[in-house]
Amino acid sequence: MSGRILDLFKPFKAFLPEVIAPQRKVPYNQKLIWTAVSLLIFLVMGQTPLYGIVSSETSDPLYWLRSMLASNRGTLMELGVTPIITSSMIFQFLQGTQLLQVDMSNKKDVELLQMAQKVCAIALTFGQAVVVVLTGNYGNPSSLGISISLILIFQLIFASFIVLLLDELLSKGYGLGSGISLFTATNIAEQIFWKAFAPTTVNMGRGTEFEGAIIALFHLLAVRKDKKRALVEAFYRQNLPNCFQVLSTVAVFLFVLYLQGFRYELPVRSTNVRGQIGTYPIKLFYTSNTPIMLQSALSSNIFLISQIMYQKFPSNPIIRMLGVWGLRPGSQGPQVALSGLAYYLQPPSSISEILLDPIKAVAYIAFVLGTCALFSKTWTEISGTSARDVAKQFKEQGLVINGKRETSAYRELKKIIPTAAAFGGASIGALAVGSDFLGTLGSGSSILLATTTIYGYYEMAAKEGGFSKNLVSGMSELM
Repeated sequence: MSGRILDLFKPFKAFLPEVIAPQRKVPYNQKLIWTAVSLLIFLVMGQTPLYGIVSSETSDPLYWLRSMLASNRGTLMELGVTPIITSSMIFQFLQGTQLLQVDMSNKKDVELLQMAQKVCAIALTFGQAVVVVLTGNYGNPSSLGISISLILIFQLIFASFIVLLLDELLSKGYGLGSGISLFTATNIAEQIFWKAFAPTTVNMGRGTEFEGAIIALFHLLAVRKDKKRALVEAFYRQNLPNCFQVLSTVAVFLFVLYLQGFRYELPVRSTNVRGQIGTYPIKLFYTSNTPIMLQSALSSNIFLISQIMYQKFPSNPIIRMLGVWGLRPGSQGPQVALSGLAYYLQPPSSISEILLDPIKAVAYIAFVLGTCALFSKTWTEISGTSARDVAKQFKEQGLVINGKRETSAYRELKKIIPTAAAFGGASIGALAVGSDFLGTLGSGSSILLATTTIYGYYEMAAKEGGFSKNLVSGMSELM
């Protein structure tokens, strides 16, 4: 049945552009160039405004998750990587529930799966582009007219398609790592840098002050006579980035780097070379940042559907159960979920909110930890890192677990890898929740994603560039 489902996507092969895999190993310097060019194209699209916008001052359903989704409102990168991640999440769900069974050792099945994900991502791009334009995000559709509305939809689809091809270019070996992770981490780093050093000024009722936390610190120390009060305001000011958030962000970044060194080393020996013994490392973050990306994609889709439906049907009881949206008391924006399912899936904004509504805090923690653990465990089956896949690699390379029989490798790995994947996913979810509670610059999920991606690129550069990789061990000695 599942094979026939994948066969349905065969006719699309003739129409879908594809990046051909390199015939030979791409030199490291060329990989750096392709990675830099891809990143430059993404950054340019992220700053290129959409043609035909009348107004973009309506409520923003994706405000809380834009940095996680490499999205920038009112530009070609309006949709970010949402369609691609959502497509991956859909097929992960189908495989995890056994509705779609794919033999990952069969090259033909893998190619069909990749094609199906690409077709699904394009379909989702078209659907999301139509929804964003027709719901009035850029102005009333009747005022825009059919031609401008079609031009806006075309721009969004074109930009998302370019992102899809750039991701495929890097993933197939022309660059370093995954384009999705690279674009997302870059967008998060850009947002954090802006919140820390933004030179723009705002007036929140306390007089003119700088938006950037670090710039505001020096400005307040320079203009206020009471230096102690100036420091307190710089570290704890409300509704704007403050220095405590900057320190929290740095602390979380360093702590996650430290945890990257945690691993379980499985002793193995070679059956081909007598006396050769080594270890097979199983990291704490076994599936890296994939669980948090998928969890963010799930949240973003729930928030998007909830807010759009609430705008259209604010009095419908079912829609209100999904989420009631409005401004938080005492703030000028953005809109947040005030009740309903979306309210409990939205991270608490402060410690005081946690104390005032502990049920929301518990529900949010359970949601993030549960989904991250589930996505992490399921992802191992899809990505070729499950116990069966690792046991097969052991057999091909002539490796066995030291002190165990050759035939027991799969049985032993099955005890370790699923547990490591679930625990690692729950751990990264717990770190994301803790970061949210500390009030880092940006969401906890975005900080975790950026940190794991940056470290992943450091590892790849160390491996392919040939320089020493001692960052984590050095940090472990210090801490």
